[in-house]
Amino acid sequence: MNQLQSEISNLQSKMNPAWSSAFWTFPSVLFSAMLIAWAAEAAQFLISQGLALAILAWLQTLPEFAVEAVIAHEAAHDPARLHLVTANFTGSLRLLTGVGWPMIYVTAAIFSRRKYQKTLGSIDLDDEHSVEVIGLLFPILYFVWIYIKGTLNIWDGVALSAMYFAYLFVLQRIPPRSEDEIKELESIPRKILSFRPSIRNAVIAVLFLAGGLILYFVAHPFLESMLSVAVSLGVSEFIFVQWVAPFLSEFPEKVSAFHWARQVRSAPMALMNMVSSNINQWTMLVAMIPVVYSFSLGSVSAIVFDAKQKEEILLTLAQALVGYVLLLNMSFSWYEALGLFILWLLQFIQPDLRLEITYLYFVWFAFEIFLLFLGKRKWAALSEFMKLFRLYVLKSG
Repeated sequence: MNQLQSEISNLQSKMNPAWSSAFWTFPSVLFSAMLIAWAAEAAQFLISQGLALAILAWLQTLPEFAVEAVIAHEAAHDPARLHLVTANFTGSLRLLTGVGWPMIYVTAAIFSRRKYQKTLGSIDLDDEHSVEVIGLLFPILYFVWIYIKGTLNIWDGVALSAMYFAYLFVLQRIPPRSEDEIKELESIPRKILSFRPSIRNAVIAVLFLAGGLILYFVAHPFLESMLSVAVSLGVSEFIFVQWVAPFLSEFPEKVSAFHWARQVRSAPMALMNMVSSNINQWTMLVAMIPVVYSFSLGSVSAIVFDAKQKEEILLTLAQALVGYVLLLNMSFSWYEALGLFILWLLQFIQPDLRLEITYLYFVWFAFEIFLLFLGKRKWAALSEFMKLFRLYVLKSG
């Protein structure tokens, strides 16, 4: 982790330049996030919304991949830093579910009250979103096996990558959104879709490319300028890696999700934006870690988790299982958002209570499963997914 430590030291000696760079990097990240959000919003009428969001998730999580790659590379040369390998991706995943999902609900609820004078009871997902919900299940279940054996190796990476590509395969079979919905879009994506096909497709491609390139070149100075705040506050290295870096590297996702959540009717798309990033990180981000680690080490090697790492993974798994079962009935309610946020906040302000919070997650998960078998909650995502799978993948509808 020498590279990360040297960057922290550099930040301390260059505090003012870092702060000043925030004045141009922050709006640049906002602008890039909006470019790719507009591209995805228009692209959902050419390809499935889920596939458009998967492309979006790849572009948005590039900073997160870069941070994790640096950590894995440095851990190969300094075994004392190996514990930070899991700190980053577990923190990132818990932020997405514990902060990102509730943020979407709160934003949609506020704008629902402002625009329509209505109370938003829940965010109801569309039928096609069952693909994302089911797609989230398999890597989570596989991670139970990773937790049990206590190692992460290249074969795990192969298995997780296969799950992701299977998920993409199903998404590309789902049809685009109906053209009748174009009139509901905001002005920019609606204008893009009004162009003749060749120009429309070129504009969408350019927006994806331009947004991705801006984000690629701005990500490092943006992280440097924003992290200077954390350094000035004396944040510990572990907290820095687990919470601060993931929060900032996930910032583009939060921008696009907020953009859609404030439209209220697009709140389901905002939530799936986050879920798509969850899937991306559970699969491809984690799959990258043993590859980078082995390459840096000079030989194929597995990462062996210590007790602390297994504790972090179990906590992340417990939260993920709760999040998954909450989406299984294809809706996300205010009390579910509140519960996820409170449990995340508790583990953030009281790290010593992580084991107790893990138990709370499992109790909550067991309670929701109990409600499912009682018929109080529905297995809607599973039934909708099977309908879509038969109709568009097996083509037997």
